[in-house]
Amino acid sequence: MKATIDGTSVSLGPEGAGLYDQSGYGRPDGEGLRLAFEEALYLVHRGKITVPGHDFESMLVEVAGTAEMLRRYLVYRDIRERGYVIQPGPHDFRVFRRGEKPGKGRSQYLVRVISERATIRFEEVADDAATAFNMRKQYLFAVVDDENEITYYEVKLQDLPPVEAPPLPRLRGFIVGNAVVAAAPKDRTPPTTGWFGTPLDSDRIMLSPLETLYLLTRGVLVMTGEITGSGDYHERVMKSDAGFAEKNAVYTHLRDMGYLPRTAYKFGHHFRVYSGKKMHSEMLVHALPPGATMPMSVISRSVRLAHSVRKKMLFASTQQNTIRYIEFARIKL
Repeated sequence: MKATIDGTSVSLGPEGAGLYDQSGYGRPDGEGLRLAFEEALYLVHRGKITVPGHDFESMLVEVAGTAEMLRRYLVYRDIRERGYVIQPGPHDFRVFRRGEKPGKGRSQYLVRVISERATIRFEEVADDAATAFNMRKQYLFAVVDDENEITYYEVKLQDLPPVEAPPLPRLRGFIVGNAVVAAAPKDRTPPTTGWFGTPLDSDRIMLSPLETLYLLTRGVLVMTGEITGSGDYHERVMKSDAGFAEKNAVYTHLRDMGYLPRTAYKFGHHFRVYSGKKMHSEMLVHALPPGATMPMSVISRSVRLAHSVRKKMLFASTQQNTIRYIEFARIKL
């Protein structure tokens, strides 16, 4: 079956109709068929079509001569060989449910192809994930590393449901540095302390800046000394922690939803988060400022670590008065 290169695509005559009808290749174009370059390259490699003046190697150079196009072809080939029908579409590709194809089924995945060294813009990713959700699709990253191996990540917005939380403790304390030392409640069980503070000794607990500010703004912490109000304390902490604003916004939101956030410094992130339903934390959450970006390699390490300790990896994107929780998780197609 002969084809011709036509600008940014490859054209087949009426004889190509069967490729679309039977296997979902290309898009009908009048009586013929128009193939994207990655589709044509795959079919040349499989010996399904020929392009006069070209073999597979020369086609590879001509149509996949850039790193971006080569990545697209590698992902296209990988998904095809897993038994899925895949077509160019929003966010690089759309992938149909296994055994389904255009006109006889609907697509399941929207796939974005990126390099391992790509920089991820979280606000853009959150918008794309929301679009995919509204289309009832799963949004995937196909990450091609420097050895041309492919890892798939599902990216989705997590709508955290409210959970029941223990009542807030009433505490009295004094400031030491940016921490606050408070008298420990007589009953030291977590429901009574509200999971706030860490023991200093048998009679006292120490509150972190995030815990202190939260309890101050809720009117259940009384402080003695030079700083007693939430405004002055907030200003003081901001001077020593450039990322405090976004961490405070996420911490406050999680607490207000009933979740119990604690530091996740040992995991390299801001919070490990408990729902109160299990003994162990269920999520790692990293708070991001507006406009935040991050290398995909850093996200990959975070996801692998979270998976190894059986937690979800969420990035909390703070935008004006909105917080969107973006989950990254490795999947196998």
